[in-house]
Order: sequence, then structure tokens, then C-alpha cells
Amino acid sequence: MNILVYPNKILARPAEPVENIDEHIAKTADAMLKTMYLAKGIGLAANQVGLLHRLVVIDCSHADPAFKPLTLVNPEITDSEGSEDGEEGCLSVPGYFAKVKRPAAVEVKGYDLNGRELLFQADGLLGRCIQHEIDHLDGICFVERLGSLKKTMFRKKWNKIRPGDLLVPEEMGEDE
Repeated sequence: MNILVYPNKILARPAEPVENIDEHIAKTADAMLKTMYLAKGIGLAANQVGLLHRLVVIDCSHADPAFKPLTLVNPEITDSEGSEDGEEGCLSVPGYFAKVKRPAAVEVKGYDLNGRELLFQADGLLGRCIQHEIDHLDGICFVERLGSLKKTMFRKKWNKIRPGDLLVPEEMGEDE
């Protein structure tokens, strides 16, 4: 799997709900996890790899060793509270980081790969990551959440450093 690079048009398209959680979706989630690990990320949405499915994978175990990889099918935020700024990066915007204001905590509803409904609270890194990935499913990249001045600065910098239209994790070096 290749990771699409901003501003690829697929990244701006909302993903469609997954109708059947089947072996194809499970294999897709597994391939997405492998791609995310190769790219040294902590979250990946299906549209970042060119698939318009409401499917995300997340692994925050580097911050909390007790964390297990999480796959969410048709995730949605049902409630939120508070507000906080936090630095974000994105596998589709490699090499660029910026502070983004988001709710401090969210309530999330979705399904696991066995079709079981999940309903849980998330804050900290997990909460931010879930919000970031659901944004992708809605066709929103984190740089679109920046204020107008930061957005202008991003566009100038991005036009100079932007890689090609695909990031191919298998070809990345250890330092990337």
C-alpha cells in the first residue's frame, strides 16, 4: 500500500460507511497497520491509502505500552468536551508539524473487526489521534484546521518540500 500525499484529491473526499465487516475489510485493516508501521506512524485512515472506506487503524503503544492496536470501522465522535492545543503531524503531510486546537476528550462510537459495537471515551494522544483520523474520513487534512496565517505559511513551505504524490513506505530509510 502507498500513502497518498496532500493535496491528493482522494484525501478531500469523504469516505463511505462500511456495509459489511468481512474478510476483505480485515485484510485491508491488516495491510493498513503494516503500512502505518513502515511509515512510522500512529494512525492511518483508509482514504490515505486511496480507499474510501470509513476504516482507521491506530497504535499509540509507543506512549503507553499497555495500548493494543485499534481498528475502528465506521467511527464517529458522539460527544466532546474541553479544548486543547497539541502538535500534530500526518503521514500524508510528511515532515510538517503544527499545533492544532481540538476537543480535549471525545466519546467515540464504532465497530471492531468482529462487528461488535464499541463505545468509549478517549483523551490525550489517543483522543487526538482518533479525531485526526476521523477528520481524514470526512475529507479533512489537519493543515486545513490551521489558522489563516499558519495555513499561508504552510502552503509556502509545502510547495518547496512536498514529495511526490505517493509515499511508498517500503522504500523509506530508517531515518525517515
